[in-house]
Amino acid sequence: MDGTIDVKERGMSGTTKIRETVREKYGAIAESSSQESNCCEGTSCCGGVYTSTLERLGYTPEQAAAIPEGANLGLGCGNPLGHAAVQPGETVLDLGSGAGIDAFLAAREAGPQGRVIGVDMTASMLSRARANAAKGGFTNVEFRLGEIENLPVADATVDLIISNCVINLSTEKPRVFGEARRVLKPGGRMVVSDLVLVRPLPDAVRSSVEAYVGCVAGASMKDDYLRLIREAGFQDVTVLEETSYATAGESLPGVVAEANAWDAVHSMKVLARKPAA
Repeated sequence: MDGTIDVKERGMSGTTKIRETVREKYGAIAESSSQESNCCEGTSCCGGVYTSTLERLGYTPEQAAAIPEGANLGLGCGNPLGHAAVQPGETVLDLGSGAGIDAFLAAREAGPQGRVIGVDMTASMLSRARANAAKGGFTNVEFRLGEIENLPVADATVDLIISNCVINLSTEKPRVFGEARRVLKPGGRMVVSDLVLVRPLPDAVRSSVEAYVGCVAGASMKDDYLRLIREAGFQDVTVLEETSYATAGESLPGVVAEANAWDAVHSMKVLARKPAA
């Protein structure tokens, strides 16, 4: 894999190249046999040891204990379920569900009458998630192959959308949020944890493959991210939490540290609602 990407390249060709690069990298992670893998060659998007990482990201000890073995690959940047208030019987959609960590936790809260759908574009991630579901006996969870820009989900069928450190990887974020609005029921809600920027990145970081698959180079400026959600037709867009990564530079791709760009990256949790009518 080349170490740089052309950040100025536009159109279908550039989008396809970046998507295939991301698919290749995360496919390799899914095929790893480790309990907690890495998305940035030696670091994870959020870093740390298994238990301490989960605690820092906002998972409770009960949630950490309930995660099926092999479902946590260390790829998140928060706990969207901490603010989602999943109700029994709800249908939940996880964008970029990976090995299933948040999908399985949501399934516990939705209960046997509820349903959780995980969508991921990486076939090996889906295989791992489905194996985890079988081992854990989860009958109310299904995993579908698809892109978050083109969701394999029917209109107005979902009560809640969650996502964890995935939307930053998309080169077509307006389509992601547009698709999210389409599949939500009127009045449905979206809770996402993601990485955003509070100042522009140096070109060396923006063009780095390591930084892109490490959830940084593709991140939007914070205000742009929130604007895109509103422009997709969401209302009540609220920043629930925001944390600087300036004190956790070791958890970011090395090129970010080398460019002294630690303080540009924030982890943000956002709540938004589709209008009821």
